[in-house]
Amino acid sequence: MGFEQYHEPAGELSAETRTFARMCANLTEEAEAIGWYEQRISLEQDPAARAIMMDSLVEEYKHFSMELEYLFRAKPRWREIARGILFQDGDIVANGTAAEAAAGGGGGHDGGPAPAGSNGPSLGIGSLKEQNR
Repeated sequence: MGFEQYHEPAGELSAETRTFARMCANLTEEAEAIGWYEQRISLEQDPAARAIMMDSLVEEYKHFSMELEYLFRAKPRWREIARGILFQDGDIVANGTAAEAAAGGGGGHDGGPAPAGSNGPSLGIGSLKEQNR
């Protein structure tokens, strides 16, 4: 990913935003590593090699979880929504809808007011799906 992790000029971004972007990139890399280990382990026949890969996989779980927790601490609204979804019984999508509503639904950057003329943080993808039905 390198320095292409920024979608805006890096020099114009705050140190906080750059750190947040780096942690998002780390989280993505950990998720990819988890997928790679899962694939390797599913094919590995050598028990010793498989055990080493399993140990490495568990490390990736830990890294992913720590990075996710860092991001949740940086964005309280994200944490609030995640609490309504993660480790909950029932329908995942319904839990997500309820968690978003409980967190105040729309709104702008991490809970602030939405910019005038916007639909909050939504990219409008749901409304596009409705148009295609």
